[in-house]
Amino acid sequence: MARLTVGDAAPEFSLLDQSGRRVPLSSYKGRRVLVYFYPKADTPGCTAQACALRDVIAKGQVGGTAVVGISPDAPKRQAAFDTKYGLGFPLLADEDHAVAEAYGVWVPRRMYGRSYMGIERSAFLVGADGRLEQVWYKVSPAATAENLLNALA
Repeated sequence: MARLTVGDAAPEFSLLDQSGRRVPLSSYKGRRVLVYFYPKADTPGCTAQACALRDVIAKGQVGGTAVVGISPDAPKRQAAFDTKYGLGFPLLADEDHAVAEAYGVWVPRRMYGRSYMGIERSAFLVGADGRLEQVWYKVSPAATAENLLNALA
């Protein structure tokens, strides 16, 4: 799928969170939401990214903007990740990677000479109207929270 750009309608989804509750993107209509994709729960980069977002939320720096993380991990693994780091925001299970494909972040990857399909760490700021206000493909773990804060400033 082609890459999404600012102004595009955010692809709708409805996924299970770490508590087994179904969370549709449409439940955030009328407010901004950062939808970010990460490769695997409880790995160094994904932990740094999630904890940085947790910290800016805790400091009240994102106002009424919601944060939702998505990875191919099962809800049980997402729950363990949330509990271990006290994240406190929805972590959604995209086990069949259909949502990642819709957002253009399910891509060919290479590591240690092995090729495979996986998540390209990316983030999307969805406006109150359901359109993309910001798009960050190939974002670094450290830049996710910073990009969000800059976009909200």
